[in-house]
Amino acid sequence: MNKAMIGFAGLGVMGEPICRNILQKSGADVRIFDLNPAPVARLVDLGAVSEASIADLVAAVDILFLSLPGGTQVEEVILGENGVLASARKGLTVVDMSTAPVGLTREVASALNEKGIDFADAPVARTRQAAEDGTLSIMVGGSDAIFALIRPLLAHAATDITHCGDVGCGQVVKILNNMVLFETVVALSEALILGTEAGVDPDLLFDTMSKGSADSFALRNHGMKAMLKDSFPKGAFPTNYALKDVSYALDLAKFTGFRAHGAELAQSRMEKAKAAGFGDEYFPVLTRVTDRV
Repeated sequence: MNKAMIGFAGLGVMGEPICRNILQKSGADVRIFDLNPAPVARLVDLGAVSEASIADLVAAVDILFLSLPGGTQVEEVILGENGVLASARKGLTVVDMSTAPVGLTREVASALNEKGIDFADAPVARTRQAAEDGTLSIMVGGSDAIFALIRPLLAHAATDITHCGDVGCGQVVKILNNMVLFETVVALSEALILGTEAGVDPDLLFDTMSKGSADSFALRNHGMKAMLKDSFPKGAFPTNYALKDVSYALDLAKFTGFRAHGAELAQSRMEKAKAAGFGDEYFPVLTRVTDRV
């Protein structure tokens, strides 16, 4: 594996630490590309090699990791002019760590496969700190052979790596993971508001809930660390990104022919938060947007 040339495009909040962990722990040669020069410079200082374009990156590597904001960027980078499909050679493996629509993921995989390029979707879960620490959860969709190829590299960035099935299945699991998270945050916001209005100390409320059947990752992280402190910084997972991801869940609902009422409610609450000017804030900010009867 150390002989393979690794490429990484998309060095944002999650991509930069994922790339850094692979670079520093794998011993592989890593080439990188991003439109933002700051993370590129930081990784070059650690030994990565910067490429001038996606086309140049694709031409130089054997395994290409992508970590992009969403489906729009995935489509452009892979299928767009001078993108991966136009530049890649047979034998390349593309690993998309972005969260993207299931239909687009399978469309992209099919287009790449026709050119002899292997593809896996490998979206990530957990927090920015988990990305820094290399303790992400990664959900992979792809063949057994590709999973076996990329798993050792993913292990430098994650403590949990799950082969979810064929291409697109990683995205299905990630999208549903986020859907449940969003719905739980909505429920926590309602509990916080109702409990406080009814005279219960909010810290006591959430602490006691954490000792009972309402305990959850969302309660301990989004609830206790953000909602109780009324702290919703920019630069964390923002409302705009959460709206993108919940739209993917609703697309999946349409595809399967079922209503996702909870996801619809979460989308409505986040749209209200965005309309109130909180689009760039950490998405549990929806707790600031409430309705009275």
